[in-house]
Amino acid sequence: YEAAQAGFGAWNGLDAEVRAQALERAADLLELRRAAFMDLLIREAGKTWADAVSEVRETVDFLRYYAGQGRCVFDVQGLSLPGPTGERNRLYHQGRGVFVCISPWNFPLAIFTGQVAAALMAGNAVLAKPAEQTPLIAAEMVKLLHGAGVHVAALHLLPGDGRVGAWAVEHETCAGV
Repeated sequence: YEAAQAGFGAWNGLDAEVRAQALERAADLLELRRAAFMDLLIREAGKTWADAVSEVRETVDFLRYYAGQGRCVFDVQGLSLPGPTGERNRLYHQGRGVFVCISPWNFPLAIFTGQVAAALMAGNAVLAKPAEQTPLIAAEMVKLLHGAGVHVAALHLLPGDGRVGAWAVEHETCAGV
Protein backbone atom coordinates (compact mmCIF):
# COMPACT_ATOMS: atom_id res chain seq x y z
CA TYR A 1 0.00 0.00 0.00
CA GLU A 2 2.83 2.41 0.76
CA ALA A 3 4.28 2.05 -2.74
CA ALA A 4 0.84 2.48 -4.30
CA GLN A 5 0.12 5.53 -2.15
CA ALA A 6 3.40 7.05 -3.28
CA GLY A 7 2.55 6.30 -6.91
CA PHE A 8 -0.93 7.78 -6.63
CA GLY A 9 0.23 11.40 -6.37
CA ALA A 10 2.42 11.31 -9.45
CA TRP A 11 -0.09 9.36 -11.56
CA ASN A 12 -3.06 11.52 -10.50
CA GLY A 13 -1.00 14.63 -11.21
CA LEU A 14 -0.63 13.70 -14.87
CA ASP A 15 -2.92 15.31 -17.39
CA ALA A 16 -5.81 13.05 -18.39
CA GLU A 17 -4.53 13.12 -21.96
CA VAL A 18 -1.27 11.47 -20.86
CA ARG A 19 -3.17 8.74 -19.00
CA ALA A 20 -5.47 8.23 -22.01
CA GLN A 21 -2.49 7.91 -24.35
CA ALA A 22 -0.97 5.22 -22.10
CA LEU A 23 -4.19 3.20 -22.30
CA GLU A 24 -4.34 3.61 -26.08
CA ARG A 25 -0.71 2.50 -26.40
CA ALA A 26 -1.63 -0.54 -24.31
CA ALA A 27 -4.48 -1.29 -26.74
CA ASP A 28 -2.08 -1.02 -29.67
CA LEU A 29 0.48 -3.27 -27.97
CA LEU A 30 -2.18 -5.83 -27.11
CA GLU A 31 -3.28 -5.96 -30.73
CA LEU A 32 0.34 -6.53 -31.77
CA ARG A 33 0.74 -9.29 -29.17
CA ARG A 34 -2.71 -10.81 -29.50
CA ALA A 35 -1.44 -14.26 -30.51
CA ALA A 36 0.66 -14.56 -27.35
CA PHE A 37 -2.24 -13.42 -25.17
CA MET A 38 -4.65 -15.76 -26.93
CA ASP A 39 -2.24 -18.64 -26.36
CA LEU A 40 -2.02 -17.77 -22.67
CA LEU A 41 -5.83 -17.51 -22.40
CA ILE A 42 -6.15 -20.96 -23.96
CA ARG A 43 -3.45 -22.57 -21.80
CA GLU A 44 -4.10 -20.93 -18.44
CA ALA A 45 -7.85 -20.24 -18.52
CA GLY A 46 -8.99 -23.07 -20.79
CA LYS A 47 -10.55 -20.73 -23.34
CA THR A 48 -11.45 -21.92 -26.80
CA TRP A 49 -9.72 -20.24 -29.73
CA ALA A 50 -12.89 -18.27 -30.59
CA ASP A 51 -13.35 -17.18 -26.96
CA ALA A 52 -9.72 -16.09 -26.74
CA VAL A 53 -10.13 -13.97 -29.89
CA SER A 54 -13.24 -12.36 -28.41
CA GLU A 55 -11.61 -11.69 -25.06
CA VAL A 56 -8.61 -9.96 -26.59
CA ARG A 57 -10.94 -7.82 -28.72
CA GLU A 58 -13.05 -6.92 -25.69
CA THR A 59 -9.92 -5.97 -23.76
CA VAL A 60 -8.77 -3.65 -26.54
CA ASP A 61 -12.26 -2.11 -26.56
CA PHE A 62 -12.11 -1.51 -22.79
CA LEU A 63 -8.76 0.24 -23.06
CA ARG A 64 -9.93 2.52 -25.86
CA TYR A 65 -13.32 3.17 -24.22
CA TYR A 66 -11.85 4.29 -20.89
CA ALA A 67 -9.25 6.42 -22.65
CA GLY A 68 -12.01 8.22 -24.59
CA GLN A 69 -14.30 8.62 -21.59
CA GLY A 70 -11.42 9.85 -19.48
CA ARG A 71 -10.60 12.60 -21.93
CA CYS A 72 -14.14 13.94 -21.48
CA VAL A 73 -14.59 13.47 -17.75
CA PHE A 74 -11.11 14.53 -16.65
CA ASP A 75 -10.75 17.48 -19.02
CA VAL A 76 -8.22 20.04 -17.74
CA GLN A 77 -10.77 22.80 -18.33
CA GLY A 78 -13.27 21.19 -15.98
CA LEU A 79 -17.02 21.28 -16.36
CA SER A 80 -18.64 24.70 -16.27
CA LEU A 81 -21.48 24.88 -13.75
CA PRO A 82 -24.15 27.57 -13.54
CA GLY A 83 -23.82 30.14 -10.78
CA PRO A 84 -26.74 32.04 -9.28
CA THR A 85 -24.93 35.38 -9.18
CA GLY A 86 -22.85 35.17 -12.31
CA GLU A 87 -19.65 33.80 -10.78
CA ARG A 88 -17.73 31.15 -12.65
CA ASN A 89 -17.95 27.66 -11.17
CA ARG A 90 -16.00 24.71 -12.47
CA LEU A 91 -16.13 21.07 -11.50
CA TYR A 92 -12.86 19.14 -11.71
CA HIS A 93 -12.56 15.38 -11.32
CA GLN A 94 -9.54 13.63 -9.87
CA GLY A 95 -8.48 10.29 -8.45
CA ARG A 96 -9.29 9.27 -4.89
CA GLY A 97 -6.27 7.16 -3.96
CA VAL A 98 -5.49 3.45 -4.11
CA PHE A 99 -8.19 1.25 -5.64
CA VAL A 100 -8.31 -2.52 -5.33
CA CYS A 101 -9.38 -4.34 -8.49
CA ILE A 102 -10.35 -7.98 -7.94
CA SER A 103 -11.09 -9.89 -11.11
CA PRO A 104 -12.85 -13.22 -11.73
CA TRP A 105 -11.45 -16.34 -13.37
CA ASN A 106 -13.94 -16.47 -16.26
CA PHE A 107 -12.71 -13.32 -18.06
CA PRO A 108 -9.15 -13.07 -16.75
CA LEU A 109 -7.96 -10.58 -19.35
CA ALA A 110 -10.99 -8.48 -20.28
CA ILE A 111 -12.54 -7.90 -16.85
CA PHE A 112 -9.14 -7.65 -15.20
CA THR A 113 -8.03 -4.99 -17.67
CA GLY A 114 -11.37 -3.17 -17.75
CA GLN A 115 -11.35 -2.67 -13.99
CA VAL A 116 -7.72 -1.63 -13.92
CA ALA A 117 -8.05 0.73 -16.91
CA ALA A 118 -11.08 2.50 -15.43
CA ALA A 119 -9.34 3.08 -12.10
CA LEU A 120 -6.10 4.20 -13.75
CA MET A 121 -7.84 6.57 -16.15
CA ALA A 122 -9.53 8.21 -13.16
CA GLY A 123 -6.07 8.97 -11.74
CA ASN A 124 -6.07 6.28 -9.06
CA ALA A 125 -3.24 3.94 -8.18
CA VAL A 126 -4.25 0.29 -8.44
CA LEU A 127 -3.64 -2.90 -6.52
CA ALA A 128 -4.69 -5.51 -9.08
CA LYS A 129 -5.72 -8.86 -7.56
CA PRO A 130 -6.37 -11.45 -10.28
CA ALA A 131 -8.24 -14.68 -9.77
CA GLU A 132 -5.90 -17.22 -8.22
CA GLN A 133 -6.51 -19.54 -11.20
CA THR A 134 -5.17 -17.03 -13.79
CA PRO A 135 -2.23 -15.04 -12.39
CA LEU A 136 -0.01 -15.38 -15.48
CA ILE A 137 -2.50 -13.60 -17.74
CA ALA A 138 -2.72 -10.74 -15.25
CA ALA A 139 1.05 -10.56 -14.87
CA GLU A 140 1.54 -10.27 -18.62
CA MET A 141 -1.13 -7.57 -18.85
CA VAL A 142 0.45 -5.56 -16.04
CA LYS A 143 3.80 -5.78 -17.84
CA LEU A 144 2.14 -4.59 -21.03
CA LEU A 145 0.48 -1.64 -19.23
CA HIS A 146 3.78 -0.65 -17.65
CA GLY A 147 5.43 -0.84 -21.06
CA ALA A 148 2.71 1.38 -22.49
CA GLY A 149 3.44 4.16 -20.01
CA VAL A 150 1.49 3.38 -16.86
CA HIS A 151 3.77 4.27 -13.95
CA VAL A 152 5.14 1.22 -12.18
CA ALA A 153 4.34 2.88 -8.85
CA ALA A 154 0.70 3.38 -9.90
CA LEU A 155 -0.06 -0.25 -10.82
CA HIS A 156 0.83 -3.21 -8.60
CA LEU A 157 -0.01 -6.88 -9.11
CA LEU A 158 -1.22 -8.80 -6.04
CA PRO A 159 -1.44 -12.49 -6.93
CA GLY A 160 -2.69 -14.92 -4.33
CA ASP A 161 -5.81 -16.43 -2.85
CA GLY A 162 -8.81 -14.72 -1.33
CA ARG A 163 -6.90 -13.72 1.79
CA VAL A 164 -4.80 -11.34 -0.32
CA GLY A 165 -7.90 -9.66 -1.71
CA ALA A 166 -9.50 -9.46 1.75
CA TRP A 167 -6.38 -7.82 3.17
CA ALA A 168 -6.30 -5.25 0.37
CA VAL A 169 -10.01 -4.41 0.61
CA GLU A 170 -9.93 -4.10 4.40
CA HIS A 171 -6.83 -1.90 4.49
CA GLU A 172 -7.47 1.45 6.13
CA THR A 173 -6.19 3.43 3.14
CA CYS A 174 -8.27 1.60 0.51
CA ALA A 175 -10.03 4.36 -1.45
CA GLY A 176 -12.31 2.03 -3.40
CA VAL A 177 -12.87 -1.43 -4.79
